Amino acid sequence: MARPTSRHSRPGRTLLVLLALILALGGTMLLQQAYTPKLGLDLAGGTTVTLSPVTQNGTSPPEEILDRAVNIIRTRVNGTGISDAEVAKSGDNIIISIPGVGQNEAIQLVATTAELRFRQVLAMQATQIPQELATNAPTPAASPSATGSAKPSTEQSAKPTQSAGTPAPSASPTGKALSSALTAPTPSAQPSATQTGQQQGKKDQNAKATPTASPSAQVSTPPMQDPNAGIDTQGIDPAVLKQFQALDCTDPKKRGQGVQDDPAKQFAACETDGSYKYVLDVAKVVGTDIDTASAGVQQGTTEWIVQLDFKSKGAGAWSDLTTKAYNSQEPRNKVAVVLDGVVITAPNIISPIPGGRAEITGGFNQASATALADQLKYGALPLKFNRSSVDTVSSTLGQDQLRGGLIAGIIGLALVLVYCLFYYRGLGIVAVLSLVVATVITYTSVVVLGTNANFRLSLPHIIGLVVSIGITADSFIVYFERIRDEMKEGRRTLRAAVEVAWVRARRTILIADAVMFIAAIVLYFLAVGGVAGFAFAMGLTTLIDVVVVFLFTKPFIAVLAKLKFFAKGHPLSGLDAERMSETSTAKRTTTPQEA
Repeated sequence: MARPTSRHSRPGRTLLVLLALILALGGTMLLQQAYTPKLGLDLAGGTTVTLSPVTQNGTSPPEEILDRAVNIIRTRVNGTGISDAEVAKSGDNIIISIPGVGQNEAIQLVATTAELRFRQVLAMQATQIPQELATNAPTPAASPSATGSAKPSTEQSAKPTQSAGTPAPSASPTGKALSSALTAPTPSAQPSATQTGQQQGKKDQNAKATPTASPSAQVSTPPMQDPNAGIDTQGIDPAVLKQFQALDCTDPKKRGQGVQDDPAKQFAACETDGSYKYVLDVAKVVGTDIDTASAGVQQGTTEWIVQLDFKSKGAGAWSDLTTKAYNSQEPRNKVAVVLDGVVITAPNIISPIPGGRAEITGGFNQASATALADQLKYGALPLKFNRSSVDTVSSTLGQDQLRGGLIAGIIGLALVLVYCLFYYRGLGIVAVLSLVVATVITYTSVVVLGTNANFRLSLPHIIGLVVSIGITADSFIVYFERIRDEMKEGRRTLRAAVEVAWVRARRTILIADAVMFIAAIVLYFLAVGGVAGFAFAMGLTTLIDVVVVFLFTKPFIAVLAKLKFFAKGHPLSGLDAERMSETSTAKRTTTPQEA
């Protein structure tokens, strides 16, 4: 008796699992306050960016280089989720269409070259930012987030002493860290004066009077006509030194953002907020040495950081670079992180860093840290591009076309339901409810994916969802026909026929869905744009079909099989006794003759 009881209770538990799944999807929608799907470029519009390559000799770039740039941009824009962005070549130009984003966001996403360099600082100098620019300058992260990641034993010796004569931390790289072994650079206006105060801070208590003196008393430099006052010019290329002297970091348009610097040469650069300018050594570690990059929150703080893992060659170069900086004097004990021609952070090295891991901080939020990590992870563009045009485009289909597509889907669904009710009668109710459940799961899944994976519903997706109605209905038909075959073969009870038919039908259903899912995967990875969107929708609904058939259709039929309406073969049940008996009688009359 225990065995039948266990079998009878199984459908109820399965239906509860399905209910829990639907409630989880619905609860996610409520928590995220997302109730409608995100729409794609053809339904809601977006931004189109046209990039034109720039070469040194003005000729057309090689085809393979252009193809590589297309692949990198496509990976970037789709790396934020299933956005169905279109990236295509048009002659020598690259045209990118990104759904649902504004112009500034699109430019940040596709036009940044993401050329990353790690360079040792050879010289640095504070700049005087006009008040109107300083108020708009980005504020670096607070110093506790940087020193909090440093080792307690090295924290006190590495942390600079603030005084009334030094600039505010918000105008310096203070608070930026590169790893657990890094701390922020000294925030003084004159590096040479800071170096003296830092070296003598523990040896001579009288040296503390220097930072607290008035600004005029602090500056003990050679005559003003000497532009290299307080700078150790040893090992610096004279041409780069002239560039450093002429560099104007007070103007945001002149800070060099987007410049493709030569990693094999020394380089003069500004900091992102213009507060400092630097002379930087040749790049010992570059972006191609990075294996992976990811965004996260620094342990023990709320500051967003970008975590880097170097390849084997890059790990050795990184260890050598930090060792060299550690053994150097201020300001050459700093390593600058240069991204697209500007310094985003230049922390002190307070110990060599082996192991091939590093962290970049610099006042990031979640969006900016994720964007930088994606750019570094997916690679730098092999060419420099100019933005020929950036246009906001409206939807190409509009509400009328969208409404027409939805009406077509509803008509197709209604025809399937009418056919199932006409042919299968009572069993058609199972088909109707199964399609309703599939529709609910599909809709909630699309909304949740739109919020969390940037999935945008476009016309190809809608086509894939409409086509999937036939795929789902096909699974029901396979099972229903198996049940009727079992009844025709003389099974004594409907409940026995339901169980035996399920064992045979589920194999056919799984094989058919597996073939469809494999085709969707292949099409998704080999195609791009709208075709890939169609493949994704088809693969998604194929998985939903398996869930509905296993968690709803089969257990629901098992529950209905207990009802007299179906078990006794009512004429409207679809399993009427007259039809079943005619087939059984025909088989019984032929069997003795064959014997």
